[in-house]
Amino acid sequence: MRWYGKLLGFVAGYLLLRHPAGALIGLAIGHAFDADWLRPKKYDPFAVLGLRDDASDGEVERAYRRLISQYHPDRLTGAADDLRLQAEDKAREINAAYERIQKLRKSS
Repeated sequence: MRWYGKLLGFVAGYLLLRHPAGALIGLAIGHAFDADWLRPKKYDPFAVLGLRDDASDGEVERAYRRLISQYHPDRLTGAADDLRLQAEDKAREINAAYERIQKLRKSS
């Protein structure tokens, strides 16, 4: 567990505001940095398909086919427009994740 963000935040907050409340604010900000709350999440195509990193090619294929058949926009003919748009977005995300996994497997 990292601790230096909390310490630096505590000291910087106290010095900047010259008040104990500033130290607490700095401590909270330092904790957020230590806990990686302020960093963007790393894109994980396996998580999109609901798989672990060590999934076999067959598991990836089955998960892809299951999800794309569930979210394919053509299956939602007659549904509300916003529901179709959500399904299209999810289908794009699933396709992108599958293509990314295929690229990763080919380059390995």
